[in-house]
Amino acid sequence: MVRVTAKSAVKASVQVYNLEGKAVRRVRLPIVFRSPLRPDVVKKVVVAVQSHRLQPQGRDPLAGKRTTAESRGVGLHLARIPRVKGQGFAAAGSGAFAPMSVGGRRTHPPRAGKVISKRINRKERRLAIRSAIAATAIKDVVMARGHAVDRVKNFPLVVTNSFQELKEAEAVREVFTKLGVWSDVVRVKEGAKIRAGKGKARGRRIKRGKGPLLVITEDKGIGRAARNHPGVDVMTVNNLNAELFAPGAHLGRLTIWTESALKKLEESQVT
Repeated sequence: MVRVTAKSAVKASVQVYNLEGKAVRRVRLPIVFRSPLRPDVVKKVVVAVQSHRLQPQGRDPLAGKRTTAESRGVGLHLARIPRVKGQGFAAAGSGAFAPMSVGGRRTHPPRAGKVISKRINRKERRLAIRSAIAATAIKDVVMARGHAVDRVKNFPLVVTNSFQELKEAEAVREVFTKLGVWSDVVRVKEGAKIRAGKGKARGRRIKRGKGPLLVITEDKGIGRAARNHPGVDVMTVNNLNAELFAPGAHLGRLTIWTESALKKLEESQVT
């Protein structure tokens, strides 16, 4: 497999923007942003992360077996399925000996003891996180994922630490507009669709895409301020995983870093 490197596409330093959308200084980028892009490893890790949210399910071991119905045997010109005694018709729930009968039990029902949670090696998990982080610094990869980033000036997008202190959704919208990422939130809002099938009656009626990801070091109000904007996620730098940067195992999510989060990322074990 050919490994795509991000070294040629990422600069050594990046601009830091204030809440007015103006560049105030430059900071050095952590070495993690120069990691190779490995979509194969990212997909493997994301699938493992998603498997941890699955709920085990299984059927009652006695389902279809709580009956005294028995087959009458051969030579009677009747199907050899269990029949209710004294009545003659097939027992709908008597699938203990004839799982193929109408209304009977399933032949091979799911078992609650089946292991559905996938494990992942530590080095693979870290490689996936590094690769997913590096992809957020390449504009072509971010655009290929579908984000509206025509007005974004630099990648990765870094803002001052005062961004963490915003406490109102309107203030977040103003900052997004000045940074050029509000069009991506509009894209998510206008792209919402009603799910087909029974899922829309089971708590997942609307399907909505992913918008900007805000990586911070301390939530001083930005979490409550940004949660009303569709597609926007807020996460501290200590709780990052590959799925946050690559939802659906697709690299290149639009990510906004605070200056302190960028510094703490360089000190973490991920790098």
